[in-house]
Amino acid sequence: MSEKSVLAEGISLYEKGNYTAALTFFLSLPEESEADIIDMAYYIGLCYAKLERFDDAMIYLEQVVTTDENNSKLTQKQEERILQCRYILAIIYCMGGRKKLADFELTKVLETGYKKTQVFSSLAYVAWVSGNDDESLDLYNNALIEDENNPNALNGMAYVLANRGEELTKALSMCKKALDLSPENGAYLDTMGLIYYKMGLYKDSLDFYKKSLKVLGKNEILEEHMKELERTIE
Repeated sequence: MSEKSVLAEGISLYEKGNYTAALTFFLSLPEESEADIIDMAYYIGLCYAKLERFDDAMIYLEQVVTTDENNSKLTQKQEERILQCRYILAIIYCMGGRKKLADFELTKVLETGYKKTQVFSSLAYVAWVSGNDDESLDLYNNALIEDENNPNALNGMAYVLANRGEELTKALSMCKKALDLSPENGAYLDTMGLIYYKMGLYKDSLDFYKKSLKVLGKNEILEEHMKELERTIE
């Protein structure tokens, strides 16, 4: 039985978005099956990441990266998988507060030219979380040089500017552009609320916070923004 046919059913389930069933399939394959261990790790890691079981995802994604990264005979597909796993790992590391690891993985990915806009934006977020606003703005600017219409980069830069209370007109323009591209994005709506708050336009700020709340539901950052607004207008 070929390797492709061994994994085909699970891959099909994954591509259809049925991540739980796909994960169950991959984990149920017997050891004597002819499936490649690294291919298995790749898909299991992706399934766990999609299901937001990030600790489990790390185990398998790290296995893909560490097993293949020193192999000089990698195919293009294998190289792309390693980069994809590095990128996902960086996001997971960042969410877990492991900023140095996230920065390391993103820098390694950036060196290859892989998804430069997304990587610049992710590096910018890591820099902002680490308190390096200037570096964050520079990185978001690099992302927008690569793609001036990237909504995540537009929103990210607008948020950092708004958080600093600087260039609010520029931030407003960028956030409006991001919302034109993705009108129902709760994070972008929150950024717009923050910008209007910083401008002293409290009614508009509250309107956008409420719109964001409908999309995001319970969200720690949004809740803090709304409390800040409430304290101001009391």
